[in-house]
Amino acid sequence: MSKKLRTYEEINQKIKNGDVQVITADEMTKLVENEGIEVAAKDIDVVTTGTFGAMCSSGAFLNFGHSDPPIKMEHVWLNDVHCYHGNAAVDVYIGATRRSDTNIEYGGGHVIEALVAKKEINLRATAYATDCYPRLRVDTNLTIDDLNQAVLCNPRNGYQRYNAACNSRDDTLYTYMGKLLPRFGNVTFAGSGCLSPLSNDPDYETIGMGTRIFLGGGIGYIIGEGTQHNPKNQFGTIMVKGDLKQMRSEFLKGANFTNYGTTLYVGIGIPIPILNEGLAKKTSISDKDLKTNLIDYGVPRRARPTLKITDYEELKSGSIELNGKKIKVSPLTGLKKSKKIADSLKNWIEEGKFLLSAPVEKLPTTTVFKPMKLTKEIPFVRSIMGPATVCKITTSIEIVAKKIIDQNINHIIIVDENKKLQGIVTSFDITRAVAQNNLTLADVITRKVITTTLDEPAAAAARKLETHDISALPVIDAERRVLGMVTAEGLMKLLGTRRVL
Repeated sequence: MSKKLRTYEEINQKIKNGDVQVITADEMTKLVENEGIEVAAKDIDVVTTGTFGAMCSSGAFLNFGHSDPPIKMEHVWLNDVHCYHGNAAVDVYIGATRRSDTNIEYGGGHVIEALVAKKEINLRATAYATDCYPRLRVDTNLTIDDLNQAVLCNPRNGYQRYNAACNSRDDTLYTYMGKLLPRFGNVTFAGSGCLSPLSNDPDYETIGMGTRIFLGGGIGYIIGEGTQHNPKNQFGTIMVKGDLKQMRSEFLKGANFTNYGTTLYVGIGIPIPILNEGLAKKTSISDKDLKTNLIDYGVPRRARPTLKITDYEELKSGSIELNGKKIKVSPLTGLKKSKKIADSLKNWIEEGKFLLSAPVEKLPTTTVFKPMKLTKEIPFVRSIMGPATVCKITTSIEIVAKKIIDQNINHIIIVDENKKLQGIVTSFDITRAVAQNNLTLADVITRKVITTTLDEPAAAAARKLETHDISALPVIDAERRVLGMVTAEGLMKLLGTRRVL
């Protein structure tokens, strides 16, 4: 470790005296570039960071106080969002991703935002009667000021870095990385780059249990490692808490990702004290220094393929190069608001409103991240696909019709000379061609084809058939070469259902 330059106590005394030197992480990058590490380490006391992004593993503990007569709540809804009640009589936990029973675009994140904005919300609860809690139901309206406690408690926030996402498939995907267009039509990414809190202290010298932070526009604390903490792969996370009554709705925003679900955008800023030159160097990291993976979300498996290594400078530029083409890139993280968080935290420290706290226990750096243990396997397309009957676009209608009759099939896949998918025709298409006197496949071919891949779960393939009201899926590889075909009949036999479509 580098030679100690200053202590927490010395920095806090400077804050109280009004002569502390604070800059944001992006400003530190420029300072080190222009003046060098030694000068920056000597002159700067604190570097502030910031991020504002969708943090699905968020929620809040709420205490409503006792009604008269008292109730031991069993099922609880806030604005029709079902809360978790496995606590004491009038304590609940509302999760950000829990959707409303009546509006799937509204969820727990929106309720938390409404509470922080001091809006009135509806509490509805049912119960089973006991001698000490005889009431069976309650239906009332309240605001955050009516609550005894409202504690934001987020099990996993602030990933150290995050993968970028794109989609190789033929259909649009709706994911926690937003809307991903077909055939690498766009790229999305999360994280604030050089402002990212954990990226500025990747070894967690100053980050751990008890670290005071900017949280949702108020003051919060890190209470330990977050769930799925994976420091060995630079995917560290933090668990945080803070008083919702002190927060601002500007930095806690409920959101809905189309066809995916609800979440909560959370603003987090962590101050990094420059205790030594090593921390000065770490906090000078640039967007170009921060590498991440561009992942193909078109492969529905845990281990999705990495298409390239990119960096936050390229991602923030608005476009990324992949396979010789420029692809539009958009951030899921609010980059302007991330900067505002870092600036706000800087101002708090300069104005003496925010003192630093040393962690009583640092985040672990050796945690082993494990996948879920599965005792039952599920079937994938590779295990259920059958052979595909293929023809070229120049094949005559008569030959195609003969193949359909001789092989007792309903689908013919059209490929080029390299076996790459060009389209599909069905027995109905051929019947229509004859009836309308269309003499070539080009007149009846369906060119926009919904496909599947070897590693797609069979249940996901069945959902595609149902969603698009079709009865077969060509199986293709990354180069769009046809490998086989999955039919509704085959899936019905596998899944043991009466109807797949």
